[in-house]
Amino acid sequence: MKGRFRIALGIAAGVSALAVAVAAPRQQAVQTGSSGSKATITLFSGTAEDMAANWVRRGTDQPAAWRIADGAMVVGGGDIATKQEFSDFQLHIEFRTPDMPNATGQGKGNSGIGLLGRYEVQVLDSYGIAQPGKGDCGAVYNTAAPLLNACKPPMEWQTYDIVFRAPRLDDNKAIVEKPRVTVMQNGVVIQNNVIIEGMTGIQSQREREPSRTGPIVLQDHGNKVEYRNIRITPLPEKGADKY
Repeated sequence: MKGRFRIALGIAAGVSALAVAVAAPRQQAVQTGSSGSKATITLFSGTAEDMAANWVRRGTDQPAAWRIADGAMVVGGGDIATKQEFSDFQLHIEFRTPDMPNATGQGKGNSGIGLLGRYEVQVLDSYGIAQPGKGDCGAVYNTAAPLLNACKPPMEWQTYDIVFRAPRLDDNKAIVEKPRVTVMQNGVVIQNNVIIEGMTGIQSQREREPSRTGPIVLQDHGNKVEYRNIRITPLPEKGADKY
């Protein structure tokens, strides 16, 4: 009987431990091949603390002026940029364009996401456009039109998942490999490993020279676009050489 009792206790303990593990999964760092452990960085989760810790008014050390409403940052008060600079990365960001039924073109829910502060992925209300162009939502601005229109209507939350490979520079800071980007919008691939031929116009005066690193910039184009749930995973240049 004692042996059976110990077995029963062991089974019960195992089931209890499994239930706890399922109920409360642990958050783990992302493991990378050649640079050890790389954690996903939360840049904005809806709080003023995130804004203060991670964002500034672009080109300054001043606090970002954008207000926060219902867990989202609302465009207004100039471009903002991350305090931290990045190189290769995977970026998740959610955005919502305002409903502007009387507006057209670049005046309709316009903003943008500046990769390294130099290469813009366009944010715009382009819902319903049959063949989006180089200035529409999901475009690498004025460089590469999205492969198709994956936009939702205005006032609906949308997602971008962006994988970016920064340019490679030689010792003289000349570009020897151009940057590349893959973009998924709402789960659909709209930019597929696109080579970005040059800066797209979002760069500021301090970002006119090529660089391997730079901030994430969110553009104020005068429309009340909203952003939320912004997180980034820095990526190593390559994986391990071992088998």
